[in-house]
Amino acid sequence: MTPAAPAAALDAAVQEHVASRAADRDTVLRLLARPDVRAIAGDAGIDLRRAETAVATMDDTSLAEIAAQARQVEHGLAGGQSRVTISTTTIIIALLLVILIVVAVK
Repeated sequence: MTPAAPAAALDAAVQEHVASRAADRDTVLRLLARPDVRAIAGDAGIDLRRAETAVATMDDTSLAEIAAQARQVEHGLAGGQSRVTISTTTIIIALLLVILIVVAVK
């Protein structure tokens, strides 16, 4: 018989998972709230309200993948970069489309 994990360890694991998911969600929403991202989405005809709503309904795997991409975009825009390059714009549009597609497939 396999020994059961202590309740405290299970609680800690659940809390860590919840915190990680919340951090991922915050990362994506923070990126979506950026004025430059909002402008790019508007130019591409992407409804950011729909994308923001979609973030709340994503499964753990999709959310983690989108958050990783959002962190890359944030990193690219960090350090006082004053304008968004074509490559970053492409990544942002792809990220927004992936969010909408993931939710549409559900």
